[in-house]
Amino acid sequence: MFCSFTQTMAASPSSFSFFSSSIFLSNPNIQSSKHLLFRSPKKLSVAAIATIRSEVAAIPILSFDGAEVGSTTLNLKSAPLDTARAVVHRGLTTDLRNQRRGTASTLTRSEVRGGGIKPYPQKKTGRARRGSNRTPLRPGGGVVFGPKPKDWSVKINKKEKRLAISTALSSAWENTIVVEEFNDKFEKPKTKEFIELMRRWGLDPKEKSLFLMTEVSDNVILSSRNIGTLKMLTPRTLNLLDILDSEKLVLTKSAVDFLNERYGDENEWEDEEGDDQEDNDGGEAEESAESSE
Repeated sequence: MFCSFTQTMAASPSSFSFFSSSIFLSNPNIQSSKHLLFRSPKKLSVAAIATIRSEVAAIPILSFDGAEVGSTTLNLKSAPLDTARAVVHRGLTTDLRNQRRGTASTLTRSEVRGGGIKPYPQKKTGRARRGSNRTPLRPGGGVVFGPKPKDWSVKINKKEKRLAISTALSSAWENTIVVEEFNDKFEKPKTKEFIELMRRWGLDPKEKSLFLMTEVSDNVILSSRNIGTLKMLTPRTLNLLDILDSEKLVLTKSAVDFLNERYGDENEWEDEEGDDQEDNDGGEAEESAESSE
């Protein structure tokens, strides 16, 4: 919905560009800087944290029937205009790198079984000399400079990771809708009814949609799991990649309250226990789960 980091994705007409969002268009110098995205700092500096601003957006609330029944405010912190791309880029690349398992492994010549005896005599055979069957020159031998188990994970500050998510969410307010709780509306699993519900809310089932709910009933999960363009997330599974990859963001009223509390202006993001330490992948999900509980 919001981001395309390669020229091929940006050229795709079906994807919504993250850089065309209001948070980036307010500064004309941001769009002309092509290299700012790839100059991501290793850590979020103290000066950058001090200049974090708040993005306030009033969003209407839609009922189960699609009628407007009120409005709510999404008040989220966002990175400064000159560092927003770098913060979001670092948060995304960190998540992608931490997903690499790094378990690929090959056997070297010394690790291949067998080859302890010389295959045939050195001379008088008319063949090339060979001292072992484990040579990399023969099939079944060792691998030269093959992959070995490696830790690809990188660390990121908790505040920087939280800021990347809040910046992506605040830039998507124009493509965000808020709906009432609808867990009790589905008495039985029915994908057809869920698609009709999406159309009442103005959503195209063929477009990528992200639903963020604090609690998801079993009937809602079963009704939506066959829709390939839809992702149903909770505060525990909220991640930056799914936010940037979707074109529409659907929030429930309880999800809006969670986002305002977790990423909003009222949250001072004070130093918590262990917050000064860098965090690996999964830290944000664990904190989100504790906040929702």
